[in-house]
Amino acid sequence: MKNVPILVLDFGSQYTQLIARRLRENGVYAEIVPYNEKIEDITARSPQGIILSGGPASVYAEDAYKVDAKIFELGLPILGICYGMQTIAHYLGGSVVPADHHEYGKARLKVVDESCPIFKNITNNEIVWMSHGDRVETLPTDFKVIGTSENSPFAAIADENRNIYAFQFHPEVVHSVEGATLLKNFAKHICGCESTWNMGNFAKEQIQKIKDKVGDKKVLCGVSGGVDSSVVAALLAEAIGDKLIPVFVNNGLLRANEVQDVQNMFASRGVNLITVDASQDFLGKLAGVTDPETKRKIIGETFIEVFDKEAKKHDGIEFLAQGTLYTDVIESVSVKGPSKTIKSHHNVGGLPDWMKFELIEPLREIFKDEVRALGLELGLPAYMIGRHPFPGPGLAIRIMGEVNEADLTILRKADTIMLEELRASGWYDKTWQAFTVLLNVKSVGVMGDNRTYDNTACIRIVNAIDGMTATFAHIPHDILEVMSRRIINEVDGINRVVYDISSKPPATIEWE
Repeated sequence: MKNVPILVLDFGSQYTQLIARRLRENGVYAEIVPYNEKIEDITARSPQGIILSGGPASVYAEDAYKVDAKIFELGLPILGICYGMQTIAHYLGGSVVPADHHEYGKARLKVVDESCPIFKNITNNEIVWMSHGDRVETLPTDFKVIGTSENSPFAAIADENRNIYAFQFHPEVVHSVEGATLLKNFAKHICGCESTWNMGNFAKEQIQKIKDKVGDKKVLCGVSGGVDSSVVAALLAEAIGDKLIPVFVNNGLLRANEVQDVQNMFASRGVNLITVDASQDFLGKLAGVTDPETKRKIIGETFIEVFDKEAKKHDGIEFLAQGTLYTDVIESVSVKGPSKTIKSHHNVGGLPDWMKFELIEPLREIFKDEVRALGLELGLPAYMIGRHPFPGPGLAIRIMGEVNEADLTILRKADTIMLEELRASGWYDKTWQAFTVLLNVKSVGVMGDNRTYDNTACIRIVNAIDGMTATFAHIPHDILEVMSRRIINEVDGINRVVYDISSKPPATIEWE
């Protein structure tokens, strides 16, 4: 195993991955492992520090997630966050009880001990984010309070002699204003980690891994023209050259002009792209299907079938490459711990038994903004890197209910108008993702002197850093008004446009 400066033990929090993300932003590489990782597997990575994540359980519950107590005997610095703090208190002789009331939202952290290294460059009384239903009632021996809040007398605690620290709040979320600095302080000033991790080093490492793994075999790479698959293709091209077989599948669920745009994009880079039109296969299998999870699974299975059929036309293919991201994995399955499943992703979960390819997923452990940085490192053009994310299942999960040609045509027209106005206003590059959803909810309208009973389109525009959390974009009303007016006037079948002002969580970015 390679050395990992900071290991994050996952107790099931939806925010666990953000801990690693914040550390990486500061050049400190971190990996996430299950809370019950074996001690020998932890020490094999030679970590300089350990972080215990938050989680949904209670440490005193019979089925609580229990860490191996030997981690407290390793002599390594430890930071506990929320459930992690309660774990430290519980194991080291303190006590944890249900809180008088759950505490969710903003609080102000009063720093009690400003000399503590974890508070280096931290502003007193700055906002932190609480999310807990239990509280530490008594501290373990040798621990002291280093920070409080109005409702949490033990908001931050420490045993500085053993280098064990704990926060009741979540420093990893953006709502904790200086939370990233707290995590950096733990990694650098307490664990002694250096800022050596960056996308340049990551690219070199992945290229060498791909070379070693592939050898003289060939790799089939599914590309969509999106950022993720484009970066994967660029990595593979750098590593194995003409042993790369890039395949673009038209599944019939793409945006307007997508096929031509993708072909032109790869042609400009001298990549010999193979285009397969499987639109009728996909649409045929989706006929009559309304459940979103079923739609996703059908699309994923059909992609695999199409790739398998194409692979049989070439000799020596033993690998299938995909642009799977960390966020895809997190939301689909509890791959690295007990995190709750949010939704399945078409490219997560491995290959069926009948398919003999081995997967190559070089982006599986990094986030979307890291992928963009990697793409620029590899020399991909900014316009390609700057494209908004587009889901693998495509427009199928932006049509509520059954997917058919008529609704796809309506949605493409509405979406094209929305994107035209977003770009014209300069807001495209200021936002993370923008798209239109066809709700298949009809309402009464009036056009001219006629009564209409037509569909509703929803515009969804969000801001995010890595897709784990998102807030709706505050687009000026005059821009939204132009979008609405054009869509209603120019797209037959739509007589009402709404704007989605939900954030993630509790909503997801996509509707299905």
